[in-house]
Amino acid sequence: MTSRKRSARQKQVEAFRAQLSSGLDEVYARAQAEHAAADSRREEAYRAKSCESKNRYATRWDAQEAIASCAAHGRTGLTCYRCDFCGGWHLTSHPR
Repeated sequence: MTSRKRSARQKQVEAFRAQLSSGLDEVYARAQAEHAAADSRREEAYRAKSCESKNRYATRWDAQEAIASCAAHGRTGLTCYRCDFCGGWHLTSHPR
């Protein structure tokens, strides 16, 4: 049974708050680490999809030549864009 004295109750409340705040700090730090890891995985997947899995052209002119070559073989609707990751040019079928 706990004490009914105010000073004892105050000590219990302070001990509980101290335990709670230190526990929450660890939970918060762990959650931040998990979010950072998820952001890193998301960025890596985005880079692989938008850059590393595609052909890279050094200049816009080279990319437009590739588009013309594709059009000659029946593939239309392609455009080119400058890649934020590698600085090269890639082809896409999605309009910007």
